[in-house]
Amino acid sequence: MTLEIITADALAPLRHGFFTRRGGASSGVFEGLNCGRGSSDQSEVVTINRTRVAQAMDAGLGDLRGLHQVHSAVAVTASAEKPGAPPQADAIVTDRPGLVLAVLTADCAPVLFADHAAGVIGAAHAGWKGALGGVLEATLDAMEALGADRAATVAVIGPTISQASYEVGPEFFEQFMDEDPALSRFFAGGADDRMHFDLPGFALWRMREAGIGTAEWLRHCTYANPAMFYSFRRSVHEKQADYGRLVSTIRL
Repeated sequence: MTLEIITADALAPLRHGFFTRRGGASSGVFEGLNCGRGSSDQSEVVTINRTRVAQAMDAGLGDLRGLHQVHSAVAVTASAEKPGAPPQADAIVTDRPGLVLAVLTADCAPVLFADHAAGVIGAAHAGWKGALGGVLEATLDAMEALGADRAATVAVIGPTISQASYEVGPEFFEQFMDEDPALSRFFAGGADDRMHFDLPGFALWRMREAGIGTAEWLRHCTYANPAMFYSFRRSVHEKQADYGRLVSTIRL
């Protein structure tokens, strides 16, 4: 099956993509394009999937630059050197043509960045913890260290969990209130003591407050579309043993 790749006009003409789960070699609960090396999927099958992604980006597997994602606010810079173990971080930037930046998600927000004029790109994995901790701002800082201008930078949020599908409890809400009571605007009331959190809305706000030129969400919900996307939360609700990871990529 052909790979299905969602793109954004704001990032064109750079080669990039928010890959759906369609077109991969995995089976079972991972059926499709599971690119998560941390999943319990067969490692050789994950490598096949990642190779297909690299080829779709007109690159080789060795050109992929990924991360050991830990829900941090750490951004690193990719180099042309052959990668060893992926660095523990949740954002990666580069000004090197040919390198493919990649982040994995399964409800968290994948964010691709570009300053077209400066020739600097970035990719971030932004869950609620990383977004609250400052991973998006850290990405912009790392891009500026390579010569980017945040006022000229565009960012696009790919498939992520929508507010309607993101139910949280009072402890979650309190963490945001401890940070700033004004953040209550990213929550909507639910049943009993439950609330619904707007992750993409919060991420957009953080980037705009940080002075980014343009930021948008493509409005695809991972939870609500099992045919296209993996979802950690859906896998928990369906009592599945594991879940696949979507990949989002960008290159100069």
